[in-house]
Amino acid sequence: MATSSTIPLLIILTLLSLTSPSLSDPATPVSPSTACNSTVDPTFCQSILPPSGSQNLYTYGRFSITKSLSNANKFLALINKYLSRSSSLSPSAVSALLDCQLLSTLNIDFLNSAAGTLSSNNTLLDPQAEKVQTLLSALLTNQQTCLDGLQGAASAWSVKNGLNVPISNSTKLYSVSLALFNKAWVPKTKKAKSKKGFTPSRVPTIPSGRRGLLESSDAVMVNDIVIVNKDGTGNFTTVSAAVAATPDNLDGTTGYYLIYVYSGIYEEYVNIPKNKRYIMMIGDGINQTIVTGNHSVVDGWTTFNSATFAVVGQGFVAVNMTFRNTAGPAKHQAVAVRNGADLSAFYSCSFEGYQDTLYTHSMRQFYRDCDIYGTVDYIFGNAAVVFQDCNIYSRLPMSGQSNTITAQGRTDPNQNTGTSIQNCKILAAPDLAGSPGSVISYLGRPWKAYSRTVIMQSFIDSLIDPTGWMPWDGNFALSTLYYAEYSNNGAGSNTTKRVSWPGFHVISATDVGNFTVTNFVLGDNWLPQTGVPYLSGLL
Repeated sequence: MATSSTIPLLIILTLLSLTSPSLSDPATPVSPSTACNSTVDPTFCQSILPPSGSQNLYTYGRFSITKSLSNANKFLALINKYLSRSSSLSPSAVSALLDCQLLSTLNIDFLNSAAGTLSSNNTLLDPQAEKVQTLLSALLTNQQTCLDGLQGAASAWSVKNGLNVPISNSTKLYSVSLALFNKAWVPKTKKAKSKKGFTPSRVPTIPSGRRGLLESSDAVMVNDIVIVNKDGTGNFTTVSAAVAATPDNLDGTTGYYLIYVYSGIYEEYVNIPKNKRYIMMIGDGINQTIVTGNHSVVDGWTTFNSATFAVVGQGFVAVNMTFRNTAGPAKHQAVAVRNGADLSAFYSCSFEGYQDTLYTHSMRQFYRDCDIYGTVDYIFGNAAVVFQDCNIYSRLPMSGQSNTITAQGRTDPNQNTGTSIQNCKILAAPDLAGSPGSVISYLGRPWKAYSRTVIMQSFIDSLIDPTGWMPWDGNFALSTLYYAEYSNNGAGSNTTKRVSWPGFHVISATDVGNFTVTNFVLGDNWLPQTGVPYLSGLL
């Protein structure tokens, strides 16, 4: 069974240190077999570590990172080889390969960053350790996303057959790197900054009456401001053009590049790539500034690239905007926002779709005072993400469908990922509320083996079935998932009839503290500079 909360994991680590003293100190030389005992697949681990002699866990960890980087470069070369023959492939296969190409490029960046951090450091404190663990967790997420896209692509059998083994081997290798890193470098207890309130800094000048977040906080520092307005009176008429003009690779030390988007319906597909960092995008309000599209899996897009609005660039903040995918329930997977941006936040935004509305793909994320609408798996992905003070609305799905709010995608017990929902309201949208009893709704289901979701201090209305959670397929993941509820209220919050799965828990205040903003995403270290309000701990 997976150990998904911090307290049980610490107990297991303590027992291991008592029974195997050589593992208690990462600097102590141990055999490869001993080092590999902490990994998911010890046999595979032993096959890739140096077979002779004994090294310490730091050396083994660096070796596996170096080997992972070599593997990532070879895998990208293989993807590029297939794409060079794209004329002989179906459009859906090419689309899936392009996803793999992007994700592989990110993996190489992540591994280079991890290798640089670990090259001369045997001791890491948060937030350094948390950052590397986040990067290595994202490696596995990216490989799984590549595989999912290929499996869902029509007429891609030859590609899938050629990539199945490389994807499997790279996933195992990345899992070893993550496990060894966790064993050697991750502190046993997190030391997040205890930072209450915000640090004052200069407040930028923006159009009169449009100060919003910047008016309510003196914490937000901005280095430049541009205006998007459809009528041509701003700097740009489209959101995409404003993003393209953003300076590359800002580091956030001089503030955000602010894109102010006036009210209007922007029918475009916006992509914020990895080199567009520390963008703050502010609109005129929910249902005033709207970015909308209708890409879907049924119409030939992968789930990953069906997003109306996609973010990868670190430090992204969005405020007072609506993001839509209008494909409708019959088009199945159709993403409104896909977010893979580390240290990203959405405040007072609305996400509107049906199946797969909000793809919290990877990295560390925060959502506050947002509205999320959908039907099937409409908050899904494998980020470390906290939702706070949000309204979560289940809509009326297609006939015969059930609603599932979450589908968390953790694939490895060493990933620091999961979905934490705090002080939110889980409600029926008007169309579903008008059809009482016609649809069964659940809090979530396990998309991947180590799926992890915690719902705490939230209002759960009567739309949620008394069992609470829905299986994915038979007994899949029921003993390895981690689903937990704490101190919720409302007609759907009673846990007496909840599922009896080994992975489901009604937890205590001690355990739930692991999933607060302070502990789960180290929010005290980075949220103050966004200006977005947040609660560090429990209510």
